[in-house]
Amino acid sequence: MDWKLFLTVFVTVFLAELGDKTQLATLVFAAQSGRVWAVFLGSALALITSSFMGAFLGAYISGYLSPKWIRLIGGSLFIVIGLFMVFKQ
Repeated sequence: MDWKLFLTVFVTVFLAELGDKTQLATLVFAAQSGRVWAVFLGSALALITSSFMGAFLGAYISGYLSPKWIRLIGGSLFIVIGLFMVFKQ
């Protein structure tokens, strides 16, 4: 196992998820339901599933596109989504 890569990914994803709408939704579900373990397991499984899809889709796409193009396309999608959110009314 590449522990440096593991730690880099862990810290990056952990910091990116702090205070985002997923964490806030999880907080609300736990507060409303009072069922901490059900909310924790549901949200953890959702994050694991989306991370699994991202990792394996990234590995698959890298067989067809260079990392430069993947970053360019990913960055462009973030910009387009951001602009859509800003101007959507």
